[in-house]
Amino acid sequence: MQEIIKNLEAAQLKAEAPQFNVGDTVRVYGRIKEGNRERVQVFEGTVLKKQGGSSRETFTVRKNSNGIGVEKTWPLHSPNVEKVEVVRRGKVRRARLNYLRNRSGKSAKVKELVR
Repeated sequence: MQEIIKNLEAAQLKAEAPQFNVGDTVRVYGRIKEGNRERVQVFEGTVLKKQGGSSRETFTVRKNSNGIGVEKTWPLHSPNVEKVEVVRRGKVRRARLNYLRNRSGKSAKVKELVR
């Protein structure tokens, strides 16, 4: 039974999964359906966490919109996520950046990783 589930999940994976890490600032192009129309909306923010594996992998992105923190969790291999573009790499030392939720202003920023 587990082999059948693994085969189904492997078929749902994207051919080229985007490469990014926690702390990176990313631009997520998500498809949105409004009535009979479909459009692409951009959501740009910092990746707070990545979790799961295989076709169930998700990532959470946080941005500030008019002084209010907005978080969205996206499935990585979803057909509704058109593409994920890395704007800048972040230098972080942990896997979950929950502490950014309590911060505002410059302290809510993540340092840029210079290579």
